[in-house]
Amino acid sequence: MERVLAGIGAIFALLAVAAGAFAAHALRAELGPNIAVFETAARYQMYHGLGLLLIAWAINRQPSNLLNWAGWLMVAGTILFSGSLYGLALTSARWFAAGAPFGGVALIAAWLCVSLAMFRR
Repeated sequence: MERVLAGIGAIFALLAVAAGAFAAHALRAELGPNIAVFETAARYQMYHGLGLLLIAWAINRQPSNLLNWAGWLMVAGTILFSGSLYGLALTSARWFAAGAPFGGVALIAAWLCVSLAMFRR
């Protein structure tokens, strides 16, 4: 489990760097004011890619169902949150924004699971 979550975390971080660089150099003029939305998506993707690496490390040290839940909630939340913001920034279609709150709730739940797992040790 920890290897899968660590791998996904590393991929999220890699894609966040690539997306940020692409936006800064190739999309800045096209995105206009939506660049801030795109940058928020990349920033949260990076934070949670690193979070997945932390969760994988913690699972390796002390396996826990709460940490497993945290990992998968973080994967789903990152895809929903950052993915919806990328879609909004690239297309200006407001309906993309509907996924962000669900992603945000999943990310909050993931961090809650991490904190509960840490307090249980």
